[in-house]
Amino acid sequence: MYFVDTMHAKGIGVIMDWVPAHFPRDEHGLARFDGTCLYEHENPLQANHPQWGTLIFNYSRPEVVSFLISSAMFFFDIYHIDGIRVDAVTSMLYLDYARNEGEYVPNEDGGNIDNSAVAFLRKLNSVILTRHPGTVTIAEESTSYPMITRPPYDGGLGFVFKWNMGFMHDTLEYMSMDPFFRHDHHNKMTFSMFYAFTENFILPYSHDEVVHGKKSLLDKMYGSYEEKFASMRVLLGFMYAHPGKKMLFMGSEFGQFIEWDYHKQLDWFMLKYERHRQMRQYVKALNAFYTGNPALYQIEDDWSGFAWLNVDNANQSSLGFLRRARTNCKPCVCAFNFTPVPVERFVIGLPSTGRLQEVFTSDDVMFGGAGRSRAESVLALPEEFAGHSFRAVIDLPPLTAVYFDFDEEEPTQ
Repeated sequence: MYFVDTMHAKGIGVIMDWVPAHFPRDEHGLARFDGTCLYEHENPLQANHPQWGTLIFNYSRPEVVSFLISSAMFFFDIYHIDGIRVDAVTSMLYLDYARNEGEYVPNEDGGNIDNSAVAFLRKLNSVILTRHPGTVTIAEESTSYPMITRPPYDGGLGFVFKWNMGFMHDTLEYMSMDPFFRHDHHNKMTFSMFYAFTENFILPYSHDEVVHGKKSLLDKMYGSYEEKFASMRVLLGFMYAHPGKKMLFMGSEFGQFIEWDYHKQLDWFMLKYERHRQMRQYVKALNAFYTGNPALYQIEDDWSGFAWLNVDNANQSSLGFLRRARTNCKPCVCAFNFTPVPVERFVIGLPSTGRLQEVFTSDDVMFGGAGRSRAESVLALPEEFAGHSFRAVIDLPPLTAVYFDFDEEEPTQ
């Protein structure tokens, strides 16, 4: 409670990891709590989690549902937390999760969805968000199960956000491969827009990605020492511009080189080295630019806030898109070069005439880049490109994210 109060005093919200999917077998815990299978199922095919060696809650029992919802509400009511991230939702939804055919008990309709778990999650979200408006509930869910973030009265589960695991896996796989081969995997950076508006997403570079031999976020990046830093800057620039809320795990903001180890503190001593100080400065500046530009976050639920400007340039592994706000502010044009060679005369389509003015680049010398920025504005020309009536031509430095203000001009009648 003291920790939460201290964070709130500094304007920081607290979201807690909360795990209703399974529980340990320890004798001092919930297993056979009253001498019977009270919290878990009696049938071993339903009770035992095959991957984690734990027990699964029996969501069909009212006392179990009451216990779990009371547990969550305790942290909201008494500790005043601001949200929960519900772990392993996928394992709750699917009766055959991590099981082979014939190793699970189907539901009453013969299917593989745990209808009791669905009902529990709907009730959980309804109770929390009714009692504590403005808080958030987040689902760690990795499948295409529909309407995770739609309200229960519309047939959804009622979560506020869902982790976008597909975005995370695709982008990290892309950035870990040799840039020479990236042109054959261009869709890993574009496919997420096919489903970006089906849920309210969080883009998670979380603790799960920097443990168990997966390498730190910086060390995942392909290339030399310098290229790793440049690659991570362009990746974060892409994530911040992409629709969806942002999540970056501690240590990544200054480029920790080794995996996270929960036994010890972060490697703060790395800040003695210039490149790590510059990475921290980059993330700090990126945060400030993002929060100061509504075009990057106001519209995240439909295509009115996003438009591809150049999506098919696989040969040069480069992309361009536009973000737009609801309020009367300038659109933001975002362009990315994911190769270690410059992309000159990169063409982008534009919806109207106007001028582009570079306002942020990951290649800034203060971030460890080469400082190849453009001071002069770029004029949109009345030539069609990528489905737009106008086009502009820009140069993209190697492994760089560049943002432009777009001063649109009203079309003449």
